[in-house]
This record gives sequence, structure tokens and C-alpha cells, in this order.
Amino acid sequence: MSDPAAATVLLNLQPNAAQFLADIVQGLSARPKTLPCKHFYDERGSKLFDEICDLPEYYLTRAEDEIIKRYSQEMADQIGPGVMLVEYGSGSSTKTRALLDQLDDPVAYVPVDISREHLRRTADQLSRAYPHIEILPVCADFTKRFALPAARRRPSHSAVFFPGSTIGNFQPHEAADMLVHLAAMCGTGGGLLIGIDLQKDPRVVDAAYNDAQGVTAEFNLNLLRRINDELGGDFDLEAFEHRAIYNQPLGRVELSLVSMQRQTATVSGHVFAFDADEPILTEYSHKYTVPGFAAMAAKAGLTLRRTWHDAQQRFAVLHFALLP
Repeated sequence: MSDPAAATVLLNLQPNAAQFLADIVQGLSARPKTLPCKHFYDERGSKLFDEICDLPEYYLTRAEDEIIKRYSQEMADQIGPGVMLVEYGSGSSTKTRALLDQLDDPVAYVPVDISREHLRRTADQLSRAYPHIEILPVCADFTKRFALPAARRRPSHSAVFFPGSTIGNFQPHEAADMLVHLAAMCGTGGGLLIGIDLQKDPRVVDAAYNDAQGVTAEFNLNLLRRINDELGGDFDLEAFEHRAIYNQPLGRVELSLVSMQRQTATVSGHVFAFDADEPILTEYSHKYTVPGFAAMAAKAGLTLRRTWHDAQQRFAVLHFALLP
């Protein structure tokens, strides 16, 4: 019998180096300075994020894992048989296995991620573990529109799995636009299974993004390392520090890289000046209420069908349907 992984073909729609450079120059030229969080996820960044998910302070992954493991059969029942399951920001696809184990005759699984080599290895592993499911990896920036690959068998419908509260990285107007995109990807009769982090005690949130081992800081700083390695940058990583602040009135964590002194940095011939204590915003992480998120999704035509919580009510996984 042939190795099922040999049939795994990766569709590479990853942004090229020119687009990466354009994003960095645009962000560092803005006021205030920003860097897109989607560029965290080179191979090293993806591995660091996997480490973050195992940290004792980072409750998000454990809470979502608890929900999915406990309710995976109910989720599979909501999704329905014969589906093409599309996962946005798939990473190592660890949470997805519980769903794949329960789905009724799934036609294909489409993991979508921006980190090409990480995605390729994960897709090969999944092809071996699930030889009866066609694995169709897509390396892409999922914030942009892209077409789904064609499966050998015709699916009855598509469903999008968007775990990890990644939707929280978008500002409210961007999240609203993203939900419109997700609804279009699902199509009429399709569904969206999405994880959201809930509003809670600020001390719990603060600890999750300022872990004692400093892995989140290393993950944040890795973005500058990536710029140095891939774009010929000369950032002094020791001259910047990680900062994460929970802005409770706006319901979001704000991640930054803060210049510790007056300095300049060059990226592919572009020179950027920094004042002491000047931040580069790298990520937002919005925290929601279920009613508030459901109201935003309703504007995209998505109807909330089921809600599942972890035991401590810190996180929620929601299933939406795009009804005819």
C-alpha cells in the first residue's frame, strides 16, 4: 500500500518576501508604529506558540481543549455528515483530531496556515493518521480571500473551524469583515465553529500574556528576529522589550515591543527611528461576551445554534449556521 502522505499536496499561497517587506515598511512608517501579528508565524514562531499553549498561565488552550474533548460528538453532530472541514490558523491541528475522530464520513480536511514547513509536516502526519480523509493543506494568509482546493469526492457542505480565539486579534470592524468572509467560505447550509475568549478577571488575563518563563516575550521578539533574518534588518533584540497590557475598558490585551532607548533600525534600506519607551503594537487580543459576539456574527448572516463553555466559564466555542 502506498504511503498516504505521499498524496498530500500543499497549495502554497503564502505571501512572498516582497509582500512581507511591504507590510513591515508600512507598519513601521505608521503612527503609532505597528507590525502585523500574522507575521509571527514563521517556523520558529509556530513552535514558540505551541510552547505558549502548554504554559500554566495560558488558560485559553486548556479551556478550549476541555470544551472540544468534552463536546466533540455534539459539535460533530452540529457540523453534519459529508463535510469539507476548513480550519483557519491550523498550526499543529491538535484540537482538530478530536473533531475528525467524531465526524460522520468527512470528505476532506483543509488546514490553512501561513507557516509552510510547519503546515507540511502536520499535513503529512494527518494523512497517515486519517488515511480515509483527504488532507488538502493550504499555505496562505487567511485574512485574504482564497479559493478552496477541490476534493476528489464532492462534499455535502463546507464548515469552517476557527479555534484559539484568533478572531480576537482583529479590531472590531476587521472582525466584522472577517465574519462576512467566513460566512462566504461556509456557503449556504454550511457552518462556523469558532472559539472566543471571554471577559474575566484582569489578573487572569494579565498572567496569560506575561508568563513567568518569558516564552510569550520570546515569541513577540521573534518577529524582529524574523525581520533581521529574512529582510536584512538590523534590530537589536536586546534593545526592545515585550509588553502586554489588558485594556479592560476596551476588552482587549495590547501586545507591544517597546524600544528601551533612542535608536534607529534599518530594514532593506529603510531607516526607522525610535524614541525611548516608544511601542510597536504587534497584536490585539479581544475578549468577548457571547451575546455581543453573536450580535456581530448576525450582521454577517450567521445564526448562533449552540454554545459550549469550559467548567470555569473562561472560554466558549460557538456554532453558527448560514441558513438558506
